[in-house]
Amino acid sequence: MSFSHHFPKSSLREYDIRGIVGETLTEADAFAIGRVFGSIVIEAGGQRVAVGRDGRLSSPMLSKALIEGLMASGAQVVDVGQGPTPMLYFASFNEPADGAVMVTGSHNPPNYNGFKMMLKNKPFFGAQIQTLGARAAAGEVVPEARGSVVTKDIEEIYVERLLKDWDGERTLKVVWDNGNGAAGDVLTRLVAKLPGKHIVLNAKVDGTFPAHHPDPTVPKNLEQLIDAVKKEGADVGVAFDGDADRIGLVDNEGHILFGDQFLILMARDVLKSHPGATIIADVKASQILFDEIAKAGGEPLMWKTGHSLIKSKMAEAGSPLAGEMSGHIFYNDKWYGFDDALYAAVRVLGVIARMAPSVGAFRASLPAVVNTPELRFECAEERKFEVVAEVAERLRQTGAKVSDTDGVRVNTDDGWWLLRASNTQAVLVARAESTSESGLSRLKSALAAQLSASGLAPDFEAPSAGH
Repeated sequence: MSFSHHFPKSSLREYDIRGIVGETLTEADAFAIGRVFGSIVIEAGGQRVAVGRDGRLSSPMLSKALIEGLMASGAQVVDVGQGPTPMLYFASFNEPADGAVMVTGSHNPPNYNGFKMMLKNKPFFGAQIQTLGARAAAGEVVPEARGSVVTKDIEEIYVERLLKDWDGERTLKVVWDNGNGAAGDVLTRLVAKLPGKHIVLNAKVDGTFPAHHPDPTVPKNLEQLIDAVKKEGADVGVAFDGDADRIGLVDNEGHILFGDQFLILMARDVLKSHPGATIIADVKASQILFDEIAKAGGEPLMWKTGHSLIKSKMAEAGSPLAGEMSGHIFYNDKWYGFDDALYAAVRVLGVIARMAPSVGAFRASLPAVVNTPELRFECAEERKFEVVAEVAERLRQTGAKVSDTDGVRVNTDDGWWLLRASNTQAVLVARAESTSESGLSRLKSALAAQLSASGLAPDFEAPSAGH
């Protein structure tokens, strides 16, 4: 039977394949992903592919079609069923598997879904995803064969492995917000065996996300958790996104800790056993984080935003820990180097349960800065990278201190500002940070001037946030 399939261009993204179910993502797309990815695995000398799915209403249907496509290429599929994305990553190492595909819409609205992939335990992204699309269109697949599928429940093995690295010295009271995401069943098992008192909000896996949107980087989505932490007098609150590869934290006073703040806690801890190690964070992170890593004896490395890019850089640099502002945390210390919010929670709770001050006291001890939230400006897909290049060139001509690791990050006496093109949307992303409100205002004005010089009309009356 001949095979050829064309994906909507918008669904083939930098880090995954994602779209609106029934519009830009269908069962036929899922089958084609399986058929082509299965071919890639077979051609690389592999055969075994692990498959998992999140709790979205469309995930069982898409997973079934994906598995059919994989088997049509002769793959031996290990279906681990519903669970968080990191459990599927864990299965890839534990089985072991030659490839892995997770059916997940991550933190997108309920009508979205998508696919995250690994090949030989490394992220499958960027040019590889574009090649998959081109091969589908050209019908470049291995001859049709008949593979196999077995179902395997790995929840218990995964939870036991998570618990293995708990190293706290006192018990904590913790409020967890699963956000009705895919981690629900695993989280229920985990807290039953984890020391301390645990209250779990929105534990039930529900793809309609009735409580709130499952994205812990948006303060509005943490309101329920903040209220519960205060009411319970908890030591800390922990939140996950829809597929639990990103984590959010709330301190005992109900203040949000941002990704670059709780990464300081994690970095200080890891550097005790890995002195001088490289700790990686993305370009959106506060300068405070990089300074604190250096103070703790580490080698801070600023790198490109994107979980696949960070994972690849970690392997190259031999880094034991990395993180992003978005809450992706990667442990290569005792763990496997992939982003796992459940594992990150176990490790950071261990740190908290070994330190004398409260989480709130830790937050208050950090140098005070004011910053913008992530600012987003609509910009045509074909124009967004051009704008960043124009801004970079103008800045170089003025002799500005510019880092071009990912977009442009400009250091001034007032602090820094960042402008980069999103890899997944038709937008430019910006941030600015200073030690004073007046300094922040000057940074925002400099950013606005650069955008205006490239023909954009920036409008950001964004409130600053203490951080």
